[in-house]
Amino acid sequence: METVKSESGNTYAVRPSFKQKFPVFKVKEVIRETLAQQLGDVEYHIDHSSKLTSTLADAIKNNLKSLNLERYKLLVQVVIGQQKGEGVRMGTRCFWDAESDNYASDTYSNDSLFCVATAYGVYMY
Repeated sequence: METVKSESGNTYAVRPSFKQKFPVFKVKEVIRETLAQQLGDVEYHIDHSSKLTSTLADAIKNNLKSLNLERYKLLVQVVIGQQKGEGVRMGTRCFWDAESDNYASDTYSNDSLFCVATAYGVYMY
């Protein structure tokens, strides 16, 4: 881990150590479990989708807090759509430090809806 020493003698980490890096596999597992639990028997209704996306994003973020990702700012994006057999393409662009920041994403679908949830971990210097 790189450190910078200030005039006061304190040291500040400017990069996470290997063990502190954003754990993509664990985050993806948390997302998968949360989506399965929350969307198990839910049917798509356009009137409820806005509230459902907010609820899912909050649930995922709260479950990710149990991983104790120190100094990481967590951002969660959830997209829900009606399952009509059509294809969907999604893209994201981010300006970040590729050595310390990362993301994890997972999808859930049933006969009525599809859901894509992405969690971003941005290291706070």
